[in-house]
Amino acid sequence: MSLDINTAAFGQKKIYSSLTFLVAIIWVGLLTTASAEEPNITISHGFAMHGDPQYPEDFEHFSYANPNAPKGGTLKLGVVGDSFDSFNPYVIKGVSAAGIGFLHDTLAKASGDEAFSEYGLLAEKIEMPDDRSWVAFHLNPKARFHDGHPITAEDVIYTFKMLTENDQSQPFYKAYYADVEEIVAVDDRTVRFNFKSDENRELPLILGQLPVLPKHYYEKRDFSDANLTVPLGSGPYKIKSFEPGRSIVYERVKDYWAAELPVNKGFFNFDEIVYEYYKDHTVALEAFKAGEFDVRLENTAKSWATAYTGPQFERGDIIKEQLPESTPKGMQAFIFNIRRDVFKDPKVREALGLAFDFEWTNANLFYGQYSRTDSYWVNSELASDGLPSGEELDILKRFKGKIPEKVFTEEYQPPTNPEAGNIRKNLRKASQLLKEAGWVVQNGKLVNKASGKPLAFEITLYSQGFERIVLPFIQNLKRLGIDASLRRIDTTQYINRLRDFDFDMVVYTISQSNSPGNEQIEFWHSSRANVKGSRNLIGIADPVIDELIELVIKAPDRESLIARTHALDRVLLWNHFVIPQWHLPYERIAYWKKLAHPEKQTKLGSDLSTWWIK
Repeated sequence: MSLDINTAAFGQKKIYSSLTFLVAIIWVGLLTTASAEEPNITISHGFAMHGDPQYPEDFEHFSYANPNAPKGGTLKLGVVGDSFDSFNPYVIKGVSAAGIGFLHDTLAKASGDEAFSEYGLLAEKIEMPDDRSWVAFHLNPKARFHDGHPITAEDVIYTFKMLTENDQSQPFYKAYYADVEEIVAVDDRTVRFNFKSDENRELPLILGQLPVLPKHYYEKRDFSDANLTVPLGSGPYKIKSFEPGRSIVYERVKDYWAAELPVNKGFFNFDEIVYEYYKDHTVALEAFKAGEFDVRLENTAKSWATAYTGPQFERGDIIKEQLPESTPKGMQAFIFNIRRDVFKDPKVREALGLAFDFEWTNANLFYGQYSRTDSYWVNSELASDGLPSGEELDILKRFKGKIPEKVFTEEYQPPTNPEAGNIRKNLRKASQLLKEAGWVVQNGKLVNKASGKPLAFEITLYSQGFERIVLPFIQNLKRLGIDASLRRIDTTQYINRLRDFDFDMVVYTISQSNSPGNEQIEFWHSSRANVKGSRNLIGIADPVIDELIELVIKAPDRESLIARTHALDRVLLWNHFVIPQWHLPYERIAYWKKLAHPEKQTKLGSDLSTWWIK
């Protein structure tokens, strides 16, 4: 679920021999003993998931940021949603305010033009052995919270424990960092994470994503509270003012400690950022055209084709652009909750997918703008295609008999309908699958032959704009005798029902990156199937998928990562856990001409934190 605006050589390395390493760890007081087999240690400004990071140690700024961008002015953004009731995005309660991620810096910062590389932010240097069995972050002595209090190793430890041990914390943190065995303060500005094994090569990077919270602030408060008390931060912006249900204003921190770091040069150029809330997409669009806010990411094809017109466009006051994206688009789809008995049979799920007429939808509702999604990593080299071969095939053969046989014999393609609007052929195939699954039509209703219960379910939405897409799908389902209904609720209810897995089917986007790893646990792993608030919305609990996730996490190099991701992708697809919808290989964005952005964009498209006012 997303809202309108949510938000080449390695540098000089210091490689220590075993003897040097022994001296080093005695000097910093680590309670370990070096041996002849001790791996080499690297201390560097940044590191990559595989290979070396792109930017050298003396780099001045990311290539997609303009270090000479002028500072000043106000950026106004629009958010479609009911409101917010929390400034704490780290707990399961409440709905967090848009832009809240500006408040807290992380240990490292990812570059937007690499598959997965990070460079020091709070951490001045990052230390790690070749086997990645641990990682140590050396904090920048200049790092400060907004009250001037220095950021120390104790703050990192406190944050990590609160995110992974507090029952009210977002559950994905516990899964994300599950392979951390212990965390140790080496000294006031050095914190070391020791791992349970050396097989999770991504773990140092995802620890780099850890936001660091002020221990001295939260020790006097209940961390699990979800309220509108303005928190103490360390990031480039702080909350200036807010009006619940209406807006929130962030102001740039004038003495922000990290403003001149290479990872931040050319970023955070606006003095203020304002988020205005709108309950309806149509109202938000009209507000944008009237100049009430400055930038709009458009996710509705019809609006992009027909509504971005008028004198402000003819004069060039508003600029329309399609910015290319070279990263996985993820899986936007109708998501089944397979905890429901009605969806447990893959044949039933496959049959329901045949009732969705993408070709008609694309032609009549989307002006032919979209492509059908056929992979969880579509628009990237990580997407499976053709038939499995090489390492991927070797992996899949291990699970023969436990995964759909079509994994080996057919290339996955979602159902197509060359005669858009005439879906009878697909519905006949769906009827046969439902019959094989034990469903029969009685008095015009599809019922289970064994229990006599009808096949009925509800599709839950929060966006009015999706009703015109869902209603034709429901009509096709009714032709099969299926009693499907639509229910639209407000954003807060929707989020809470997702957290509680209280739905039959929703429209949802499962986002992916160019470097899949530990987050796959949160999406598909058995351990997350019944943890409320987890991202395993589907309810998948499959030992084979669990093993495939582990293989992805432990991939030793980029080539293996691609092969292993292909295998996982293929098994997910052939289990028909979702009905794939559509994607664009570019981003539709419109903005008032007072704004400017760097010529080069990130792999993800636009990064508004690099924009400025002319």
